[in-house]
Amino acid sequence: MVPHLTTALTGPLLDIEKRALDAMPAIEHWFRSQWQENTVPFYCSVDLRNAGFKLAPVDTNLYPGGFNNLNPHFLPLCVMAAQSAVEKVCPEAQRFLLIPENHTRNMFYLQNVAALRYILRQAGLQVRIGTLIPEITAPTTIDLPNGEQLILEPLIREGRRVKLEGFDPCAIILNNDLSAGIPPILQDLDQAVIPPLHAGWSTRLKSNHFAAYNEVADSFAKLLGIDPWIINPQFATCGRVNFQTREGEDCLAAFVDDLLSDIRVKYKEYGIQEEPFVIVKADAGTYGMGIMTAKSADDVRDLNRKQRNKMSVVKEGLQVSDVIIQEGVYSFESINEAVAEPVVYMMDRYVVGGFYRVHTSRGKDENLNAPGMHFVPLAFEAPCSLPDCSGRPDAPPNRFYTYGVVARLALLAASIELARTDPLNLEVAA
Repeated sequence: MVPHLTTALTGPLLDIEKRALDAMPAIEHWFRSQWQENTVPFYCSVDLRNAGFKLAPVDTNLYPGGFNNLNPHFLPLCVMAAQSAVEKVCPEAQRFLLIPENHTRNMFYLQNVAALRYILRQAGLQVRIGTLIPEITAPTTIDLPNGEQLILEPLIREGRRVKLEGFDPCAIILNNDLSAGIPPILQDLDQAVIPPLHAGWSTRLKSNHFAAYNEVADSFAKLLGIDPWIINPQFATCGRVNFQTREGEDCLAAFVDDLLSDIRVKYKEYGIQEEPFVIVKADAGTYGMGIMTAKSADDVRDLNRKQRNKMSVVKEGLQVSDVIIQEGVYSFESINEAVAEPVVYMMDRYVVGGFYRVHTSRGKDENLNAPGMHFVPLAFEAPCSLPDCSGRPDAPPNRFYTYGVVARLALLAASIELARTDPLNLEVAA
């Protein structure tokens, strides 16, 4: 059930795993106290990178689109977590309206929608699928490769409620990241919308998330007695960048240079021989678009026209003006000699599984969320009570418990981030 991993683990990360396993009761109590003070997102996925000397989240997605890639043996855990999440949103909820992305030709994504529908139905909900695609004006059936079917139905707005023909939902769950903006039909509703509208990429910024993660990592590092850098990628932001006209290029290059200098200091402190690098990416957006690796400021200045065009636009054709420069974290995990990175899935506050994103033509210092990637489901084995000291630093129980802990730190950061950027909270503060 669990793929064999070729993982180079040395020094601090193995120490983290030992500390995490030794401190399991304290860690779980700490998380429980955090969830008493913060509202957990309905669902979330976190991309992790494991460099051996550093294990850190590099992206947190509040509209996870890979439920079809989870190990099917762990679907009962998803169902129980979904029941917990639904009870918090609306204890009496019976009918959910699921609104997916407009990817009607992406069969992999639509199988994710089918998997999510299955989980919600098994949690005791009636689920129908509405669509924001204006061309769909009547129920439309889509046949999936596995023999299942999806019926996409046009949305109907009546007053402050969104419905389908003959279906008045208690709540609306979005699996659409709203990159193109918040459609009027979803604004000012009486129904709960999950995740909240301000969680979409039309308003959300990665820099806000990682600013919150800085605080979470610092607090957790004190609990564990570790350097927070071990679990936290440094970052900087640069606004008003135009890759096509080269406006803001010198500013971006300076931030890249400064962050690389900071990383070199930490590498020297830990005796790390690898070459530091950063990832430059759009501050808002997903699907692995608008991302590049830089090992010097010249990498930013020397982009060719094709590279500039690639960096200037993200999903839905939106122009990039603000970027985040994030410390690059190597991935020394591999499956069948291809670079791999774990993606951890959570519903409510529970880890429900995940998968490895694998890419046969990308390097250990590159973004793997790109065409040509494939996925290997993983099962999170029950954590062992004591660290494995038999000379096997890649012991799965140690590895997966630590992954779940770091992913939940990112989940907590997302909770804090959403609370701070909630328009209702901002109005109260004003």
